[in-house]
Order: sequence, then structure tokens, then C-alpha cells
Amino acid sequence: MLNSTVSSTVRRAELAVAALAVGAVLLPNGHPQARAATVPSTATTSTSLMRGTTARLPERVAPGRAVRLEKVRRAYRIALRQRGDPYRYGAEGPSSFDCSGLTSYAYHHAGFRLPRTSSAQAGAVRHIQRSRLRLGDLVFFTSGGHVYHVGLFAGHRRPGYYLLHAPYPGKVVQVDRIWTSSWFGGTLR
Repeated sequence: MLNSTVSSTVRRAELAVAALAVGAVLLPNGHPQARAATVPSTATTSTSLMRGTTARLPERVAPGRAVRLEKVRRAYRIALRQRGDPYRYGAEGPSSFDCSGLTSYAYHHAGFRLPRTSSAQAGAVRHIQRSRLRLGDLVFFTSGGHVYHVGLFAGHRRPGYYLLHAPYPGKVVQVDRIWTSSWFGGTLR
């Protein structure tokens, strides 16, 4: 009987240490429960440029991921404020941008470290499936095996996906429908 009480106490102590190590809390019965931030399952952003565009968000997000998710969303809001700024090759803002200048500017001001060029940015992020893209994630365009353009995911609406980007000379920072199938998503969430 004493051995089972000691082993039960030791097991609860091990669970408590493990829970604290991963940022969980202990329930009154001694079992760990992960702390999580709850966000809506579907959110229509007030900053969305296309009426009815939605960006799906995960139902429960671990604390560290919730912070990174909010930083990615902040990067999107920062980039959105640049709408109308002219494209200029090699420009990094604050009044003109090229494609990777816009993404590096927005992410830097949101608290991330992101390389300057689109190909370097593609190597610095975790690649994700299109269905897992969230507002503010990065969208990389490829041709012949190399990345040539980048923008921020701005949602999806039939008939396709949209991005916020600095397109090319003579254009301004704007939201466009993705025009090709040669692209992939990346995230720092």
C-alpha cells in the first residue's frame, strides 16, 4: 500500500514538472492541461480588400504559436498600409517597394527577421500546403526551379487565392488574384 501511494505521488510530481516545462497548467486532479489561446475558427478580416474573403484560423493555438500568429497578422496589416505605394526595383520602403522589400519591411516591423530577397526568404520559412495558408503568410512564385516573386497571402475567394504584393514597375502595392499555379506557401507561424 505504501509503495502504491509513493509511486502515485512521484507520478504526479513528474507530471507537474513535465507540465511546467511545456507551459501547461495542472488541473485539480493532478493531470496537465496545455494552455492555449482560443481564436475564432473563421474570421473575416476588417482589412480584407475583397468583400466576403475569409481566412481560416486554427481553433486552438499553443501560446508561443499564438504570439507568432499575431505577429504574422501584424505584418499583413503593416503591408496593407503600404497599398498604393509605387513599385521600385530594390526599394525597401517606406514609400516605395519591390516585392521582397515589401515582405521584409512588413515582417521586420512586426518583429521577425526575414532575409531581403525572395529566394532567401523562401529558404528561411517553413513551406506549407496551400490549404494551410493563413492571412499574412508568404506566397512564393517559381519558374525553372527558382523563386522570382513573393507576396503576402490575402485570403481566398472563388475563383482563387489572393495576395498583397508589389507587382512590377508602373504598378503600386495592391491585392491581386494569383495568376499561375507555380507557387507555394511559406510561414513563420
